[in-house]
Amino acid sequence: MSTIYRRIEHGRTADAVVRQIEELILEGVLRDGDRLPGERELAAEMNISRPILREALKSLEARGLLFTRQGGGTFVANVVGEVFAPPMRELIATHPKATAHYLEYRREVEAVAAEMAAHRVTEADKAFLQDIIRRMEQAHASGDFDAEAEIDVEFHNAVGECAHNFVLLHTLRSCYRLLAEGVFFSRARIYDLPGAREELLEQHRAIFLAICEGDAERARAASIAHIDFVAKTNAEVERTGEWERVARLRLQQRAGPRNAEQVRRSVRDRSRAAGE
Repeated sequence: MSTIYRRIEHGRTADAVVRQIEELILEGVLRDGDRLPGERELAAEMNISRPILREALKSLEARGLLFTRQGGGTFVANVVGEVFAPPMRELIATHPKATAHYLEYRREVEAVAAEMAAHRVTEADKAFLQDIIRRMEQAHASGDFDAEAEIDVEFHNAVGECAHNFVLLHTLRSCYRLLAEGVFFSRARIYDLPGAREELLEQHRAIFLAICEGDAERARAASIAHIDFVAKTNAEVERTGEWERVARLRLQQRAGPRNAEQVRRSVRDRSRAAGE
């Protein structure tokens, strides 16, 4: 059975163990929440004694890179953290310009990531991307919107990994957490637009193919086109939502106090029928 841990042949010290686990975290091989093998298994895989391993794990835990659960093992800590503190996140979530600025940032950074990935992608990277696209297609075909949205974030994280630049990788991971948590906009609302899911799938395929074929210019262009589409579509969702809100207020006002409740019921019934 293959393992991500290398045998330490020389200088079997706690420092050598620490260095190896640090590299795995830094390169994004070990992610926050990942569980390390049990003490006996990990010591055997790294070809070290258990006392040395315990010393190394204790050092990593003291620095906040690992944490232990009573009777549950050792895990990678949340080393990426949050870009913004909760008060700022709440402020961003209610600010009209936030989504546009977020997508503007992603447009430029993801273009760089896709371009670098096309230059640096390995065969293992290609296999990983291929598996993500396959699962994305399955979720799309089955109409599993939640799974499709989760795999969307996974795909963009993977492109960052394929760029093989760990500063870029962890910056993007933190950025995508805000996306996954719906801080800026609701991806579900974008998926509801006719043809949007199909278009998004094709855009992900285009990025995937350009990277795997080593075409950096095409990968960059495909990434930019994808974010431009998301920005345009989100603006359309926001605009039509505002139009609907105003139209409802007009209808309610013109109906008069006596018929206002009847109008509200009618609008609510129509919204439910439309699947809102």
